[in-house]
Amino acid sequence: MTSSTNRPVTSPDPLLPGNAVPLARRCFLGRSAQGIGGLALATMLGEQLNATAAEPAVQVTKWPGALKTLHFPARTKRVIFLCMAGGASHLETWDHKPKLAEMNGKPMPESYTKGQPIAQLQGKKLTCLAPQHEFKKYGKSGQSFSSIFPHLGTVADEMCIIRSMKTEDANHSSGVPKILRGQPRNRGVTYPYLGSAVAKLMGPTESGLPPYVWVKPGNGGFIAKHAGFLGAKYGALALGDGKPPANLVRPDSISSAADAARQELRRKFNRQFADRRRANFNEANSYVYDVAGTLMKHVELFDEAKLSEKDRRRYGTHDLGRHVLLARRLIEAGVRFVQVTSYGWDTHGDNFNSHASRMPKVDQSVTALIEDLYDRGLDERVLVVMMAEFGRTPRINGSVGRDHWPNAWSVAMAGCGIRPGTVVGETLPDGTDVKTTPYDIGHMFHTWFSAVGLDSAEAQYMNGTQPLPIAHDDMHKVDELLI
Repeated sequence: MTSSTNRPVTSPDPLLPGNAVPLARRCFLGRSAQGIGGLALATMLGEQLNATAAEPAVQVTKWPGALKTLHFPARTKRVIFLCMAGGASHLETWDHKPKLAEMNGKPMPESYTKGQPIAQLQGKKLTCLAPQHEFKKYGKSGQSFSSIFPHLGTVADEMCIIRSMKTEDANHSSGVPKILRGQPRNRGVTYPYLGSAVAKLMGPTESGLPPYVWVKPGNGGFIAKHAGFLGAKYGALALGDGKPPANLVRPDSISSAADAARQELRRKFNRQFADRRRANFNEANSYVYDVAGTLMKHVELFDEAKLSEKDRRRYGTHDLGRHVLLARRLIEAGVRFVQVTSYGWDTHGDNFNSHASRMPKVDQSVTALIEDLYDRGLDERVLVVMMAEFGRTPRINGSVGRDHWPNAWSVAMAGCGIRPGTVVGETLPDGTDVKTTPYDIGHMFHTWFSAVGLDSAEAQYMNGTQPLPIAHDDMHKVDELLI
């Protein structure tokens, strides 16, 4: 791998359509938050996502002045967002706290448990347990990572860590939507998830592929609710286990002429369907079909038999490795935003062994991804974010686990717009709180938008005639993180 300053550039823009990975075909219905999937015809569609191409992606103004269309000079920028759902421990990954090791075997300070809503910790003699994984310094930048991240250590100089995250919500059900929506001020609307926001703000893709794809364990489908007030067409296409919707290839028994006749029949039924339903309902229905039609032309993207053995080994044959590799291929093919979700990080019990089993998979797959950013000329085009909804407690509970801790945690980043080899922020020696300026998720939204070329101080959504800021208007980008 070569550095961001000395690497050879293989293409003027590796994400332009002419350099995209070839893909291929079939219809998906999936589950829609609007309930559309069950109503849709199980046929193949050929329509492109042209409905969004002509509309302005966003408006810009000196709040609240006159509106004008915002021009984006870098429309090919992309985002890969790795969500370590459940709350990965910053203390086992990015934030070295030697004091916790010094406290090993000593009585747990009352300050660790007082006022905390965990009954099993109250009124008991508790003993401190040191972190079980050694930390090491890596790279010229001297970044301190857990020793379970030896491969990530080799790309430490390309990464940026913020260690002073401080948020409010300690619950999964509400905390996850908040970190994905940026926790804006309440204006009586449901804000979009980050993937939907990027899809809207950066406009339609050159490839016609859905702009926002969610690669996740479990079931897939179309998740319209992620789009909030932006409307269903900015929702997420969820690929369960990284697999495409079923029956993506047209059966040989159906000729192209028969297929065309079926499409015309579908369009006739759609018009009748639309006459009796709300516009947003129709939008969801049409978009599901449009996405299906586009995917029908990109089948090869999902054919794992066409992957090189080298890539399989580098990313890992485990689920996370397959999903991260698919994310890279989707991005190269033209998708704007890919979220990859890794579950199982809610380690109330057996925290150390649980992290030890999961962290090597992150280490392997994300290292391969960051290496590819530079080797394939993507480092100035693709932003990579790794985070959870909060961190874990410095204390150890009675089940040798760590509990939810939004008071102090970390985020890792790499790629376009991000200052490599940088650490921002610091927590207290015992990891209980932020020592330097704390940053909320709203600050991260401003920072990520800036990294991909969006001016979050001036850009705004238009919800009908209502202008809305794209990130929390009391917060700002973290300049230390940005080039």
